[in-house]
Amino acid sequence: MNGNDLSKFRYDKAIVCGIPSSLPAAAQRQSGCLEPVNLSKALNQHANYVRALKNMGLKVIELTADEQYPDCVFVEDAAVVCGDIALVCRLGHPTRRGESARMKTVLQELGLSVEEMEHPATLDGGDVLFTGKEFLVGLSKRTNQQGVHILAKTFGDYPVTAISVSNHLHLKSLMSMAGPDTVLVGGSSEADDVWNEVEKKAKFKYEKLTVPEDKAANCLFVNGTLFHLTSAEIPRSYEVFKQLPDPKIEVENSELHKVDGGLTCLSILI
Repeated sequence: MNGNDLSKFRYDKAIVCGIPSSLPAAAQRQSGCLEPVNLSKALNQHANYVRALKNMGLKVIELTADEQYPDCVFVEDAAVVCGDIALVCRLGHPTRRGESARMKTVLQELGLSVEEMEHPATLDGGDVLFTGKEFLVGLSKRTNQQGVHILAKTFGDYPVTAISVSNHLHLKSLMSMAGPDTVLVGGSSEADDVWNEVEKKAKFKYEKLTVPEDKAANCLFVNGTLFHLTSAEIPRSYEVFKQLPDPKIEVENSELHKVDGGLTCLSILI
């Protein structure tokens, strides 16, 4: 693994957002999990996540929780950033679309070149997997073909390929980057179907690393370090991570996972 391999996954800033007290009762739930969110525990887990980003040397821009938007902690969905260009998304769920206005302001203040998405396009950042060489974009309940088209126009230096996602919330609910050219893929039949489509359609070839539990496949690869869930959360997948080379960081996310939140969901890396 050389420096060039890692260059597309090097970041110096991250945007995060606090957890509103409205989240446990009002956040969107697609997975069907009915277990209540322990807000106090969620706040503690999120604080540890933010601390881990800071320990990586990132400057973390911390937005305050917005009670109007119970899902606002999942900032990844509100924008896609690559290099010095940012695309502010028109989020797939109508209750979340108001989150974009504040995100646009923050991205402009950071000096990025900001593009916006308009009706009828929809795109959630959780559907956008940047491999360092191309974008793979989930066509899901939250992201449509028009959204994929606008992303392709915005980031014209990279190929963009649409991948069908039917039952899970986002593409990155099923897979994420575990390192340059390595894709971490869940063990479900849908994850396998999605991976098969990636293999057929992607413009580049990738090594597949399978984990038994789909939720274990959502990881954050930052500056050469892999953020993954704890052994208590992914008991069947933990052995896979143990065998991967360091550096690795375990981050607990049990509470926000109850409302479909993964590790990538909680930040926008810049």
